[in-house]
Amino acid sequence: MPIIKPISDLRNKSNEISKLAHMSDEPIFITKNGEGDLVVMSISHYSKLQLKLGLLSKLSVAQNQRINGDKGKSLKDVMKSIRENINAEK
Repeated sequence: MPIIKPISDLRNKSNEISKLAHMSDEPIFITKNGEGDLVVMSISHYSKLQLKLGLLSKLSVAQNQRINGDKGKSLKDVMKSIRENINAEK
């Protein structure tokens, strides 16, 4: 269930909002005059969200490549390339 707080709590109870954001690891929706206005979240939660968005973006690119006929590389070829890169760094 979403956490919803009025904007007055953001002004008057900022420490409480901060604790809630860290403890719940969920976004907190801030309302103004009964309407949605802001979303507050911990930096930890924001970082996780950014990582998820980055992964989804990469998956979308891969899916489009596959749809357009790109067959990609076999696991054997990928592992060979990784080993070559590791050996080249030594």
